[in-house]
Parts: sequence; C-alpha cells; structure tokens
Amino acid sequence: MVLAVDCSRDGWTGCYPVTPHRFKTQGLSPNMQAVRWHPPSYDIRVETIPTPEIKHPDDAIVKVKLAALCGSDLHIYRGHAGVDKIHTCGHEFIGEVVALGSSYGSNVEGRPKLYSTLKVGDKVVSPFTVNCGECHVCRLGYTARCPEGALFGSPALEGGQAQYVRVPKAGGTLFNLSNPDTWSSALSSHDKEKALTGLSDSSLLMLADILPTGVFAATQAVNHPKVLPVVTGRPWPQCLSPEATTEGNEISFTPEDRILTIAVIGLGPVGICATIGLLDVVATRQIPYRIVAIDLLEARREKMKAVFAAIDPSGKGDGEFVVLDMDAAKAQVKKWTGAVGCTAILEVVGHADALSAAYDLVRAFGVIVSVGVHGAPPMPFTGRQLYNKNVSFDFGRCPARAMFPPAFDLLVKRQDVFGGVGQPASLIDRIVNFEEATESYRAFDKGEVGKVIFSPWK
Repeated sequence: MVLAVDCSRDGWTGCYPVTPHRFKTQGLSPNMQAVRWHPPSYDIRVETIPTPEIKHPDDAIVKVKLAALCGSDLHIYRGHAGVDKIHTCGHEFIGEVVALGSSYGSNVEGRPKLYSTLKVGDKVVSPFTVNCGECHVCRLGYTARCPEGALFGSPALEGGQAQYVRVPKAGGTLFNLSNPDTWSSALSSHDKEKALTGLSDSSLLMLADILPTGVFAATQAVNHPKVLPVVTGRPWPQCLSPEATTEGNEISFTPEDRILTIAVIGLGPVGICATIGLLDVVATRQIPYRIVAIDLLEARREKMKAVFAAIDPSGKGDGEFVVLDMDAAKAQVKKWTGAVGCTAILEVVGHADALSAAYDLVRAFGVIVSVGVHGAPPMPFTGRQLYNKNVSFDFGRCPARAMFPPAFDLLVKRQDVFGGVGQPASLIDRIVNFEEATESYRAFDKGEVGKVIFSPWK
C-alpha cells in the first residue's frame, strides 16, 4: 500500500509516494516538553506539546540530548524580530535519530550521502538552518541561503529546545557523528574517530552555530582580496595573481606593511569563537598581527582574557593581542597604525552602534565582516561614506553546514578552551534543565551568564 502525501502546507510542493509505516514515530510518547516563546516579548514557558512526526519523506525526527541558548534567540525574546507566533525556541541541538522518512535507504543514488547512510540510532548535530544539499546554492557552499531553507526556532520551523525536533531535508542538513566518513576534514578517518571519542556532547554542540559562524567571520576577513597585500607582501592588484610581476615598484614593503591589524567587536560566544578562529589562522599561516578584542561589558572582556591565556602558544602565533573597551580600543588602533586604521573588522554584535564603530576603526580600502543579526534600524552610514573610504562590506548569515569541516578541526585542536563547562576559560557557563529556562533567558539577556545549555531529559 502506498499513500500520496501533500506536503505543501509544510513548505514542500507536490505529492510524494510514501510507505505508511515509515511516517510513524513508533515507540515515542505522544507528547513532549518544549521551551516556547509567547508574544509579544520576554515570555518564555515550558509547555507540553505533541511530539513531532514525519511529514515529508526527507524528514528525520531527532531526540534532543542537549540544546543551547544563543544570542540570536534574544531578538525574538525581546520582541524585536516582528514575530507574533508562539513557537518552540532554539536553533542549536545535538541528539539521536529516532525516526526517518521513506527517502532513506541503503543505496539512494543522485542525492546527498546521508540519504543512503543515515540510520535510526545515529548521533547527529544540526546546523541552525535547514538546507537541501542538492540545489545550485548548496553546491556552491552557500547553504545558509538554500531556497528550501528554514531557521530552526522561528515561526517557519519549530526549534530544538525540546525533547524531540523534526528536521526537514535531514539528508542535506545533518552531520552524522556516528559515521565520520560521511563528511570531510583535514583529519584522517582514524583521527576523526579518535577525536570524536574524546569530545563531549556539550563541546560538539558548538558546531551547530557559534563555532562555524566564528570561523566563517575569520575566514572571510583574512582571505578577502583587500587583505591580500598585507598577507602576501605584494601590492594591489599583483597580490591577486602569483604570476603577476612586481618589477618596477619603486617602494618596497616595510615590516609595518606586513602586520595584519584586526578588531573584533563583540565578545559574546560567537565573538570569542571568531577570535579563536582568527588566532588559529594567523598562527597557522605565520602572519604577524595586532588584534584588539572589544566589548562594553567587563565580564565578557575578562572571559576573553581567560580564553586567550588558556590557548596553547601554538595557537597564538606572533603578534600583539589586547582586550579593551571601545574608547580604549580606538586609542590603541590609532597608536598602532598612526591613525590609518584596521585592515579588517569583525562585527559580531548585530547593532547599528557596532557598525558605526567598525566604520570608524577600519582603514581606507579596509574590510568590515558582519555576522551579527541586525534588526530594523537603517544602516548607520551612507553609500557615500563607504565610497569615500573604499570600504568592502561582507554581511550576513554563516553557511554553517559548509563551514562544519573547518569548525570541527578547530574544535578538536582547541579543546583547551572548547572542552570545559563552568571554568573561567570555558565558553559554556552551565548546563541546566528546562525548569530553569525562563530564568536562563532572563539572565542571558541581562549579561549575567554566558552560554547556557539545556538538558531536556535532566
């Protein structure tokens, strides 16, 4: 017997032949606990709601082991996102596959590998957005803007701060931690398997959002064409081509010209991950640097200092690193560069004031990379201002699935800071149960705690 299921109401078009028994979440409780947001703002409740079921052949149901509270969740929490629909919160989760749609089998051709290999019982971590893995956009690696995409923990898709979560297009979205051969890494298969046995679930959960986003910001900055003269020691535009001759240049580069000066604005969990990623790049590529990490909150600055102190010297490279408030940072950059400004800025706040500060700090022909989630206020500068400084602006959401491999490699390398919970240098402050969800949101919003993880079954 075969049924035709119309999935158009769930964002998928057309009818699909399905086998009925594959669309049942057998053995699961009909109801579950979930952290839910209620409009208009600041209203978090833990409620009993129906356990999700398979709605489309490409779906998977994941039993959530851990789910995180992210700074991006605060936009909806505060009522700043224009959302008026009650929904389950959260876009960072790790867990176990407990049900699969009928698309999954032993030899599925022409589709992402997980459609052939993913099994019930596999341990998985999910990027914060759904992506099909099959379209032109996904093939290019820009998975955050897949036309089939949706953000977990939004009105478009129920989130992961629950005991179970439905993952659409799971074969193109999830990472199967039970089968490391299904994803790439600079590590060998043996080393990946060995590393996975030593990584805690709370550490692996960082791969859902904050670590890929941090690595994404650092990668964009250091590899931007306008940064290449500093990195390569070749002037523009010869820096774009190794074959291009620099003969005829009358003035040679000085040692000062080869120093990469970067500011990181915002030292929440993503900002710290971006800083760690940046330090890893300059250390690996032996790039001389000056980095100033900036935040208005003293607690966050102290956290960044503790993290930097904990990083092994091999992950710091050769350069100057300071952690300052904004006024002191502007003075430091002026002192470092003679008022020329930073080569690049990583803006990880998502606020107009942070963008204004980035513009003030960046040099002419500089780069601003913004991965903070911005609200409705207009940009704090004009096109003419950007033109007058020749500023390049990279803006937007991290393609978390595409960034998973380098993020995983950095996670393994930097267990000196990514491995702990509740320590001065730990990114994760605490792991709590759902009973503490309302208070955790309040405290996180006020900056009283850092990264909080929920254990739905605790």
